[in-house]
Amino acid sequence: MPRFFNIAGRCDPSKHYMLPAARRLPTVRELVEREAYYVLHAPRQCGKTTSIVALSAELTHEGRYVSAVLSAEVGAPLSTDIGAAEAAILNEWRGKVEGQLPEELRPPPWPDAPPANRIASALRAWARSSPRPLALFIDEIDALQDETLVSVLRQLRSGHGDRPGLFPASIGLVGLRDVRDYLVKAGGSGRIGSASPFNIKEESPQLPAFTRDEVGELYAQHTADTGQLFLPQAVDRAFHWTQGQPWLVNRLARECVMRLVPDRARPIGTAHVDEAAEIVIQARESHIDSLVARLEEDRVRRVVQPMLLGGTTAADVLDDDVAYVLDLGLLVKRGGQALIANPVYREVVPRALSYLQQMQIWQEPAWYVRPDGRLDMPKLMSGFQQFWRKDGHLAAAGFRYTEAGPHLMLMAFLQRILNGGGRIEREYALGRGALDLLVAWKDERFAIEVKLRRDRSTLRDGVEKTVRYLDAVGLSEGWLVLFDLRKLAWDRKVFNRRVRSGGKIVHVVGV
Repeated sequence: MPRFFNIAGRCDPSKHYMLPAARRLPTVRELVEREAYYVLHAPRQCGKTTSIVALSAELTHEGRYVSAVLSAEVGAPLSTDIGAAEAAILNEWRGKVEGQLPEELRPPPWPDAPPANRIASALRAWARSSPRPLALFIDEIDALQDETLVSVLRQLRSGHGDRPGLFPASIGLVGLRDVRDYLVKAGGSGRIGSASPFNIKEESPQLPAFTRDEVGELYAQHTADTGQLFLPQAVDRAFHWTQGQPWLVNRLARECVMRLVPDRARPIGTAHVDEAAEIVIQARESHIDSLVARLEEDRVRRVVQPMLLGGTTAADVLDDDVAYVLDLGLLVKRGGQALIANPVYREVVPRALSYLQQMQIWQEPAWYVRPDGRLDMPKLMSGFQQFWRKDGHLAAAGFRYTEAGPHLMLMAFLQRILNGGGRIEREYALGRGALDLLVAWKDERFAIEVKLRRDRSTLRDGVEKTVRYLDAVGLSEGWLVLFDLRKLAWDRKVFNRRVRSGGKIVHVVGV
């Protein structure tokens, strides 16, 4: 069977295109050799399990360690019954090691022990009987919560001082988040904090995203196997959309080669990658849906809402909230700034937040298309003003992200129209000062700056920001939408004005 781009489960080099897994974990090998306890974390579907399975097999094969990848996931439904959770976990571990290790390296029968001691007792027995030091990976550790999580971490800490002869020499906890953020209470009402029962942790390495060259290396495997070429510009475009997020990198390629260009004699170009990205954005598959579900969490909303506004987080937003959203993979830090991780997620977030409202907007794309097929932007903006005054301002109040309601409603309106043949590229980040939208309709581009009007200086500041945005995207004319939320008569808030500034023309749309 020919290899393919994998988007579900662990990668197998005999079946899937993949990068050398152990290469992505250079610091982990060093931690094992230092007999360290550590936390390896990364967002879902970044290749954590694939990488640790490959490294574990290498460590055992080299003959210095006995290494295995275990899992804590089966204990998740038993968060308040420590004994039952331990029994389920140890039973799972037995099956895992039988599939990974020869009989002479497997653990002895687990000893009898009271609840809250069974994990430590089992690891002690295995370490004593093992002909080599144990280097273990415990995957899905953050599936555990409450008393069970705390108990397991404390048991690992209790044996730390007895390594390597009487306890595993090295243990890596593998999960979605760093140990500082493991939940103690269901629903996120508490965190372990500074009194962590895993304060023996030395480091918390993160699994990195693919580089642009690694995306090219992965895609080149398909070319080597089938002869179908990914043009260099297509690789660049795939990296643009994904920023190296492994699942997205594979998903775009899979869409291109299996659906859009199944003829192996035809190369993959940028237009195919763009089309694949739009398909992925609209499909809302499990990877995307798992992120979208997080948008409902207060911790995520407190960070993402000010990003949509281009503002800053409120004073009550904790560093841990930002760290949590970073660990989810929804944000990245780049150049000292917190940004949505990639353009696919930048599209998914506002579309997901405004989907229901978009479906209820009674507008037809054809109303705003000129006879020659070009987009009538003045008419479109006028149509939004009428919609906002009649219905939109009321609907915006129903958003879960209340403060960002006006911005989300404008994007919902534009998306409803542009589904007829265009797309929106969005730029938003903490401290940006505004929301930037670039509307693409066939070969036309329209730049839109969105701000909330708070005082007289907002107009001047908005025009300046629009001019800078126009410079950045190489356009001479653009639009500034000012949402005036003050309690004024509509006739004072709704207006259209044409402003020349910095050699640019800015159409100011008051709503």
